[in-house]
Amino acid sequence: MQIIQAPSPNFDDRGGVPIDMVIIHYTGMKTGQEALDRLCDPDAKVSAHYMIEEDGRVFQMIDEAKRAWHAGVSFWDGRDNINKYSIGIELVNPGHEWGYRPFPDIQIAALIELLDGIFKRHPIKPAYVLGHSDVAPDRKKDPGELFPWDILAKKNLALPRPLTV
Repeated sequence: MQIIQAPSPNFDDRGGVPIDMVIIHYTGMKTGQEALDRLCDPDAKVSAHYMIEEDGRVFQMIDEAKRAWHAGVSFWDGRDNINKYSIGIELVNPGHEWGYRPFPDIQIAALIELLDGIFKRHPIKPAYVLGHSDVAPDRKKDPGELFPWDILAKKNLALPRPLTV
């Protein structure tokens, strides 16, 4: 997998906390370039480790060892500040505000390949691959109802939905 480096200044230290979660988002912006610009803008104070374009190109903005600022106020399994424990992946999709649409097969294939690598590098269980809406349900809808959780579940990269814990 070729990964395009697009460094963002929006990160800090994890404080030695091990990575054991992945949070999947959609960008919710009109274009991938608009999203990438925002994720790399120091004034925006948001970021993610990776962004996957609809054509399957993968951009890395933050080193996995660092904490990206993607989940915001978040909570899961008795923990808050989910950024500290997780890798954030943004999927280019205009989202509910700008014309939410299905995720292209090539984009999901790139996500699966990326997740395979992340699983090899970190002790992540399928139950800890979550959507932004799982960890911030009062604020977020992404990746939304069109996200193909079943495809990830068949590859043992996530749990099937609906999620019950």
